[in-house]
Amino acid sequence: MKFICNTRELAIACNNVIRAVSTKVTIPTIEGILIECGSNTLSLTGYDFEFGINTTMKVDVIEPGAIIINAKVLCNIISKLSDEEVTVENNGTSVSIVSGAAQYNINGFDADEYPELPSVSSGTTIQFQQKLLYNMIDQTVFAVADNESSKPVYTGLKFEIEENLLTLIGVDGYRLAIRREVINYSGEKMVFIVPKKTIKELMKLIDLDSEDTVNISIGKRHIVLEIGSYSIISRLLDGEFLDYNNAIPKQIATTVLINTRDAINCIEKSLPVIENNQKNPIRCLFDNDEMRVSTVSGLGRVVDYVHANTAGDRVEIGFNSKFMLDALNNSDTDQVKIELNGPVSPVKITPINNESFIFLVLPMRLKNEN
Repeated sequence: MKFICNTRELAIACNNVIRAVSTKVTIPTIEGILIECGSNTLSLTGYDFEFGINTTMKVDVIEPGAIIINAKVLCNIISKLSDEEVTVENNGTSVSIVSGAAQYNINGFDADEYPELPSVSSGTTIQFQQKLLYNMIDQTVFAVADNESSKPVYTGLKFEIEENLLTLIGVDGYRLAIRREVINYSGEKMVFIVPKKTIKELMKLIDLDSEDTVNISIGKRHIVLEIGSYSIISRLLDGEFLDYNNAIPKQIATTVLINTRDAINCIEKSLPVIENNQKNPIRCLFDNDEMRVSTVSGLGRVVDYVHANTAGDRVEIGFNSKFMLDALNNSDTDQVKIELNGPVSPVKITPINNESFIFLVLPMRLKNEN
């Protein structure tokens, strides 16, 4: 194998692909990037048995072939090169990297030792605009669980695709985020759950200025997301997901219309005296056309209030400040509607005139401040 390519383009590709290389499995070939040369293209693949990234780029191929190179070593070398072009050549498992006056000789591994990536060739493929998908993910992924302490299936973002409608759902046991958008789709209903890691890597590759699409191919156990010159392959999560429709409160005793930025600023003023979000909830009182926020901790006490249009019962309720701020910061609208049904029912946050997104936050039990 021998090829010549642009050093910067190779560095960008390596830095993207290395994110799929295993840091936990101590198998030398899995710690590497698979490099394959065709007639005039170079393919780079990273894979950790659950998640993989592949990209192709045009290069000047002198001799086709394939080799595995340790990902960390390869990326470190390419990032140090200052010449515009780099030549990579192998003789057996010995690899030569030459750029300008710099010459490296490193050991690689036989390409035949690399694991075969799963195939979803018989799955269903659909397309989404990059910006639309990014915005929908951005408004829901914050509510996806970071670890499996509650339920493994909650570490993924749920997709529901049905006639002319896409719904994304994130949940972690304490909050729920739902985002809906009308799309052009007329096939059978599809439901699948994509791991948070996969979703985060997709977001890094999306170009918000591009009019191109993200192509998604869904199989029984795996999904492939194609964006530009990149393909992401990932396992899907399986398990019993929250019945989110039943989680949404049906009865509303208090309705609050409030400026989103004002609400965020009011809650943020409580942060300097919060020692622990789990132990120091914010106390929100909705009454007399205002939202009053207070909290007490070993560091001190704070009280602030902001104007709000309230209707219905007076209610005092406790929240984890981070969870409320996450919901409000991801609302992407100047004003929100907050609906409550007493101090122990989840708070519901939506746009004022529609329900393109729905955020639920579970309340926290309040102690007597005295």
